[in-house]
Amino acid sequence: MFALYVILTLVTAFAAAAGTWLNYTHHPIPVSAAKQVQVPESWMVPLGTVQGAGALGLITGFVIPPIGLAAATGLVLFFIGALIAHLRVGDRHFSAVLPALALATATLAVTAAYQLG
Repeated sequence: MFALYVILTLVTAFAAAAGTWLNYTHHPIPVSAAKQVQVPESWMVPLGTVQGAGALGLITGFVIPPIGLAAATGLVLFFIGALIAHLRVGDRHFSAVLPALALATATLAVTAAYQLG
């Protein structure tokens, strides 16, 4: 269980950090997605900051477990919000959201099982 916890946490933290970088640099991928869901481009840095906080929280969770659990929960909620934003405008092209949501959910489940079990 420990190995799965570490691997999932590191992969999810890396993915969230990559999302942060994409948002901070106004990469065309998140900019296009934001336009599709009618989110102002001015939100790119705050949304990237949320992802970055999730990545840092997951890593911090190795030392302070409740922070890792909170970060995993926050990332799941973040991607649920992204999915809702796509569905709200009738956009069915949310191919990047579902894998990210699945990864964050798996990380939350394994983190909770490892820390609370």
